[in-house]
Amino acid sequence: MTDWIAAFFLISGSLFMLVAAIGVIKLQDVYMRMHAITKAASLGAILMLAAVSLLYVEWIVWIEAVMVILFVIITAPIASHMIAKAAHKTNMPKGEGYVMDELEGVDNETLEEK
Repeated sequence: MTDWIAAFFLISGSLFMLVAAIGVIKLQDVYMRMHAITKAASLGAILMLAAVSLLYVEWIVWIEAVMVILFVIITAPIASHMIAKAAHKTNMPKGEGYVMDELEGVDNETLEEK
């Protein structure tokens, strides 16, 4: 039964990673690509690590899997925020369909003070 659950996690994780890779290739601009890679790839990595920790029930594997999962959960939002901030600061072109830009007209010095 554990093998089936681990197989489900591996297949689900690899599908999420595939969706993230396709999103990076197909989406229009840096903001959409950033969203695809941080959401889907993070979930895919977490599911794959969960599958590995189910298959190998040694305590060191569990500790390593939990540490990597925590690292992904902590660093993905920070990296995403910094990429978005750098893209906005360098005036990267936006794709079609953007309705508004809440930071438009705000100078960079004001943002750095906050």
